[in-house]
Amino acid sequence: MAKKDGQTIIKKYANRRLYNTGTSSYVTLDDLAVMVKDGDDFVVLDAKSGDDITHSVLTQIIFEQESKTGNTLLPVSFLRQLISYYGDQMQMLVPSYLEHSMSAFSAQQDQLREQVVKAFGDTPMARNMQLPLKAVEEQVRRNTEMFQQAMQMFSPFAADAAANSGKSDKPKSENKDLQELKEQLSALQDKLDSLGE
Repeated sequence: MAKKDGQTIIKKYANRRLYNTGTSSYVTLDDLAVMVKDGDDFVVLDAKSGDDITHSVLTQIIFEQESKTGNTLLPVSFLRQLISYYGDQMQMLVPSYLEHSMSAFSAQQDQLREQVVKAFGDTPMARNMQLPLKAVEEQVRRNTEMFQQAMQMFSPFAADAAANSGKSDKPKSENKDLQELKEQLSALQDKLDSLGE
């Protein structure tokens, strides 16, 4: 069986080899990365137990990409924050928040590409042109606002109290996390400003 609900089945054997049942050939993690970029839907199953191990294989692909390209997508501060959420009361909210954020980023990235094509035509120069800095700044601003709104949903009364009295009822650890986030956003804004100059 090569497909399961429209997904290509990849089997992982004990010797760590990956077998694409759709093409009847062995594949590598790099091949799976290309499939992801091409939008191919697949599921990775342990060949012996039949367990779905897609999550761990995708995580392994990210690890491989991060270590070999030199162009890391995941800053150390982000990784630290992500690790800190494991076992935290917010852990169950993080996956859906990240998924929503990446979907919004993808949609806005497509819109920005369309605007560049409209402005400069479908030329090689337009396709290879980097996005204007102002558009990137606007994207960061929108993401920041979305994150702040999401956090206020979980503590609306504390946010109102802080706005009205200048004091927060949040525990010190939450205040520290918020302060760290503000500092990181400020550093990001400074970097964007320096790029603009």
